[in-house]
Amino acid sequence: MGKRIFLLLATNLLVVLTLSVIMQALGIGRYLHGYGANYSGLFLACLVWGFGGAFFSLAISRIVAKMSMGVQVIDPRQPGQFADLVETVHALAQKAGLPAMPEVGVYQSPEVNAFATGPTRSRALVAVSTGLLARMDKHALEGVLGHEIAHVANGDMVTMTLLQGVINAFVMFFARIIAAALSSRGRDRDEGVGFGGNFLLVMVLEMALGGLGMFVVAWFSRRREYRADAGGAAFAGREKMIGALQSLQRAFGRHDAEDGRAPGLATMKISGRPGGLMALLSTHPPLEDRIARLQESVR
Repeated sequence: MGKRIFLLLATNLLVVLTLSVIMQALGIGRYLHGYGANYSGLFLACLVWGFGGAFFSLAISRIVAKMSMGVQVIDPRQPGQFADLVETVHALAQKAGLPAMPEVGVYQSPEVNAFATGPTRSRALVAVSTGLLARMDKHALEGVLGHEIAHVANGDMVTMTLLQGVINAFVMFFARIIAAALSSRGRDRDEGVGFGGNFLLVMVLEMALGGLGMFVVAWFSRRREYRADAGGAAFAGREKMIGALQSLQRAFGRHDAEDGRAPGLATMKISGRPGGLMALLSTHPPLEDRIARLQESVR
């Protein structure tokens, strides 16, 4: 999940910056003339472009995942050594009532990771790392896959896109408002930044405000992880879901003990209990909290 969120956010940021260049070329600045700003017009334009960028990121999410991570999609007609993996994913997808079987892929990486992505419940991709396949037994693997199928069944990519679209709109809007205000103050002091300077200022502000937006995305992502855990327990079985999380704990513990810090796993934000700022940027709740919630739901 953390890998999937990172890919979506990175793609979305690049798309937003590209859209900003297009918006500037189309004269979006006309909403902020010195004789009177048309804030409603500006916000409507930012809303359209912001949601457009978010949904474009969603539309290409499978392509980006495959290219950036080297995911090899398994042919379900000739799965070879991954026959059990494909069969498990398809069985869980049927339990979840998905309208179409998701693509199943594997990518080469020692990290213990799996993710699901795709624009709709009918066009999803579930991918696992070779590290996860090597370290997890059949039952734990089924729990992990149940969790990822739950993300697809819950439409988590779409809800994340809607949230990102709103954030994009506000980022674009306030970046231009702040840039216009700073440029106006500069002109009053005969220190105007000029067209090029204003454009660069907007870009910098968008990256800064987009970074703040990541706190909202991370908070929302943490809440959805609990829901996906519950879905994984329903599809694969509660004990398998708990066993999968416990296997992750053991895997992360070994990795951290070996090198002090696990770069690949840290990216996922699911190892250990981060503190301070990292806790707010974590896309996953601590594993012990997730296990405890599942155990408490049995009582």
